[in-house]
Amino acid sequence: MTDVSSTPEKVANRRGLFRLGERALEAEGWAISRVPRGGKSSLRQITRGSEKKKVSIRTSQDTWIAFPRRADGTWVTLDEVDFVLAVSVDDRLNPTEARVHMIPGEVARDRFNRAYNARDEAGHTQPDGRGSWVSLYDRETPGGPVAHVGGGMGTEYKPILVQNLRKDPLMVPGFAAAADEPVAARVSTFDGEATLTIPEAKRRLARTLGVPETAIRITVEH
Repeated sequence: MTDVSSTPEKVANRRGLFRLGERALEAEGWAISRVPRGGKSSLRQITRGSEKKKVSIRTSQDTWIAFPRRADGTWVTLDEVDFVLAVSVDDRLNPTEARVHMIPGEVARDRFNRAYNARDEAGHTQPDGRGSWVSLYDRETPGGPVAHVGGGMGTEYKPILVQNLRKDPLMVPGFAAAADEPVAARVSTFDGEATLTIPEAKRRLARTLGVPETAIRITVEH
């Protein structure tokens, strides 16, 4: 999954997506404030008239979102909120849209619990305190990949706001170059085929198997 702190651009993208999430809430009539003594950067209190809710704003630059799970089986932040606001690009390599999904907390908790349990039953190593990842747009299917269990919340809960990154990329700082640059310019080619790098292979295997990239070791013999 994307390391959002690996480059200044990714850090800027995360901030832009987070702000887009706040704008979406404001457009829905919510006033946003930090949770007193909340201590978590993604946690916000939203108020609309007499309604008061807690929301966790999760940003994604690869269409997956994560929450850490404690040793006692509870979820950090996720167990506290009424909604998860998932702010994601539509595609990891060629983002053309940023989408904001407002997902009920009980739905997100059920999806993450099922995802964790499915990977546990499959024998995957899931260290306590490490983020557990669920795909927003890869739907789970009977007999499908274990990594897709719990996925598809972004297709079930339609966006409350969509930002066209090609038309107005400056609304989400950092995506201007990615939105204007064709895929061919950002993917190396050889004999007409996309070159698969080891980091990309590790990322794909980690996503398919539902394990962190650090658990993947690739050896090339030639």
